[in-house]
Amino acid sequence: MILRQFLHTDPVAASYVFGCGGKAMGAVVDPVGDVNPYLRTAEETGMRICYVIDTHVHADHVSAGRKLAKAASAEYVLFADANVNFPFRKVRDGDVLELGNVTGKVLHTPGHTPEHISLVVTDHTRSEEPWFVLTGHTLMVGDLGRTELATSAEEGARNLFASVQKLKALPDHLEVLPGAYSGSVCGRSLSGKPTSTIGFERRYNKAFRVEDEPTFLRTMLADIPPAPPQSAHVRALNSGLVAPV
Repeated sequence: MILRQFLHTDPVAASYVFGCGGKAMGAVVDPVGDVNPYLRTAEETGMRICYVIDTHVHADHVSAGRKLAKAASAEYVLFADANVNFPFRKVRDGDVLELGNVTGKVLHTPGHTPEHISLVVTDHTRSEEPWFVLTGHTLMVGDLGRTELATSAEEGARNLFASVQKLKALPDHLEVLPGAYSGSVCGRSLSGKPTSTIGFERRYNKAFRVEDEPTFLRTMLADIPPAPPQSAHVRALNSGLVAPV
């Protein structure tokens, strides 16, 4: 397996390139900014980018997903029910994206946004058990994603509680590779360490470890920070509902 993490500072976000070097098939998740580093990484590792995946329609930055997909002649992937105004590869809960000896299983994990997905990744040359999960802005190191940027805060929190149960069902040893880290506007108590495990977050992530829904709702609805500047407009841009200036 090939895996590369890209840590961005403006905006604060994390992107990933992963795939099967032997079969020369790869994917990019949540690309930000200039598309050339992703294209260059694919070339240097001998991979063809087959999929460009946004875990959700972002509200904190303009996605590079569609631009990269066009440049790489790849499929642009979103959850099937995403409210966008352009064609894309539709995936649903339980779908599997094949990349040679590597697979990414789709988990629908709404809450931060209704269309949010996570990807449970397995390298079948190592094991039939999954190795890591790409969680976007659902589960991050130290906190969960805020819930009011695409729907009401309470509705988002109720959906997020159900998504947390899916993630808690994953093995404790599974690595968590999130879409953001400390400094991102999409979480409140984020760590500067951009990786973790399900087990560590289960024990020490104050929101993730909550077991009952009423306490979870109180936790997620308390002290909601101000929305990112122009978040509604940025989400509309990423949805293709308004044209870039």
